[in-house]
Amino acid sequence: MHSAPLPETKDVALIGGGHAHALLLLQWGMRPLPGARLTVINPGPTAPYSGMLPGFVAGHYQRDDLDIDLVKLARFAGARVILGAATGLDPQAHLVTVPGRPPIAYDLASIDVGITSEMPDLPGFGDHGIPAKPLGAFAQSWEQFRQGSGAANIAVIGGGVAGAELVLAMAHALSQRGRLGQATLIDSGSVLGQASPEVAKRLRRAFTELRVSVVENTAVERVALDAVHLAGGRIVLSDFTTGAAGARPHGWVAGCGLEMHQGFVTVDETLQSSDPDVFAVGDCAHLGFSPRPKAGVYAVRQAPILYHNLRARLTQDPLRSYKPQKDYLKLISMGAKEALGDRFGLQFSGPLVWGWKDRIDQNFMEQFRQLPKMEQPKLPPEHTHDLPAALGEKPMCGGCGAKAGRGALRAALTALAPIQRRDVTTLPGDDAALIQTGGVQQVISTDHLRASVLDPVMMARIAAVHALGDIWAMGAQPQVATANLILPRLSPALQERSLSEIMVTAGAVFQAAGADIVGGHTSIGDELSIGFTVTGLCLSPPVTLSGAQPGDVLILTKPIGSGVIMAAEMSGDARGDWVAAALKQMCQPQSEASRILSGAHAMTDVTGFGLAGHLLGICEASDLAGSIDLSELPLMQGALSLSAGGIRSSLFEENRALAPYLPRGPEADLLFDPQTAGGLLAAVNPAEADGLLDQLRTAGYDAARIGGFTAGAAGLSLS
Repeated sequence: MHSAPLPETKDVALIGGGHAHALLLLQWGMRPLPGARLTVINPGPTAPYSGMLPGFVAGHYQRDDLDIDLVKLARFAGARVILGAATGLDPQAHLVTVPGRPPIAYDLASIDVGITSEMPDLPGFGDHGIPAKPLGAFAQSWEQFRQGSGAANIAVIGGGVAGAELVLAMAHALSQRGRLGQATLIDSGSVLGQASPEVAKRLRRAFTELRVSVVENTAVERVALDAVHLAGGRIVLSDFTTGAAGARPHGWVAGCGLEMHQGFVTVDETLQSSDPDVFAVGDCAHLGFSPRPKAGVYAVRQAPILYHNLRARLTQDPLRSYKPQKDYLKLISMGAKEALGDRFGLQFSGPLVWGWKDRIDQNFMEQFRQLPKMEQPKLPPEHTHDLPAALGEKPMCGGCGAKAGRGALRAALTALAPIQRRDVTTLPGDDAALIQTGGVQQVISTDHLRASVLDPVMMARIAAVHALGDIWAMGAQPQVATANLILPRLSPALQERSLSEIMVTAGAVFQAAGADIVGGHTSIGDELSIGFTVTGLCLSPPVTLSGAQPGDVLILTKPIGSGVIMAAEMSGDARGDWVAAALKQMCQPQSEASRILSGAHAMTDVTGFGLAGHLLGICEASDLAGSIDLSELPLMQGALSLSAGGIRSSLFEENRALAPYLPRGPEADLLFDPQTAGGLLAAVNPAEADGLLDQLRTAGYDAARIGGFTAGAAGLSLS
């Protein structure tokens, strides 16, 4: 008997990808809680680890070494990931606001968004300064600056231990490249005033060794493009000015109606805020019961307590108390591969201490780098002899990777009786049907996707763009749509939330395309699937597959590679930034591209059968030979690397069988990669190709001229 998945009944929203949340996701993946739906909300696909930032700034680590990949981690934990910055939380309505999507409802929420070192009150800093936190933006800006040429001046505003560590790392990196001009640490009070005398003494010695100037007890008046202007008229030259002057809370947190301390969320021993449904951890939290300085070590120690207490609230078990340590080991980088250790009033320094710190940091990061891979379900002891072959070697992909093969579809369609209605025009191979209605030409198509991502909003956006592709490919104007949704088993409250998210999102996509959703159908199944039936009106003759001419040029409006990237995302092999870039491409509507290419001789959208399969459809309908120039083929970020590593979508082998005579290889294999919400593939007059490409690129499409057509037997070749 089939056992349906257990329904999800409660929503847990993790706002921010800080250290505590990252560790919680790791624990959750090892021991998930049935019935709980976890959501991670973060501005980007990665979260930088602060402990390795000075080493990166100094040049000891690569940029990627800093990042915890939240997309991989969320997949491991079975959590949906929302790539966007939270801008508000409403405890009364239990909603989190993220621009560009419907509000996110929660039953329990936890905030771990860290702090910022922005200086909004300092004139010029917003235009010319780079805050040291959030770390991701700072790291990117510093990497670009460090790779430059010529002498460089730097300044750090804020003379605490963090500022000292930062200026030493920056000075070391520029010295190694022979670029260090002037390095300055500035504070309105005493530099290292909160550090112990011995720590301050050792750090000041390091300043001297790296030629770092110290300006203390002097206020900054304004920051300019190439200088910092101080009180009294002194000017400090600086081509890269950063701020590390203490912890500042994110502005939106203070406005969410919770009890605050100087803008930080006050929490009790259980890490709960004044609203028991909202927790807060890390630097954005204030430990009202036992105040502590802002330090990552507290977030790390809070993670197991947060993990237990979130589960306890959901299972109605007792909560635990967090007991912060009174002191902790401080390991301070000193520019070169040396570090200063400090605990209980004792100091120790040198290369061995840096090696110790490096091992601690690497061990912390390694637990996120080696996540267990998704496994295929185990077969029962007794099964049909060909079941392993049908099951395949990896989990079934979502999106177009889950479609039936072209051969099976053709065989099924061939068995249909001939069209009997006079108002229906048969179009060879086209995905949309052409109907004559009251003297108006109308096209109709349907598309349905098995979810490839867990976020219903992202999946709805992709599915809507995907379904509209057939209408745009015929040069038609979208008219109306009906929705066909299969929801996983959810509690009534979560059903309502998911349906609302899907319909609001899809409605916005269709309305932007000039169409309306007028109804639909829902049912319950094992997993989320979203589909739409769409009609469109042709104000001019429709663009079909059969009109290509010898000499025509092939234009593709989007890069390919979404199939291999999403297959790799499911298996934990894709980098989060690759996945984020692919999702952005899949969400790009093709309405303007359709308008620009409305005069094409033939056109289709590239979806489940891959670029090669859909191009072969034009070749067969137009009775021409098509060629592709692999060197001109636009590829999604990471697609070639994954293809070279042997990653393939579920539908790849069936697509590959469409043209077995073509050579194999990482690039050539991507021609058979099934695309979801792919670009338009158009055959255009060669005299118009350059002008059309210019228009497409101006409109924001990563379009390319990838080949052409010649007279000859229908088939494909590569050049």
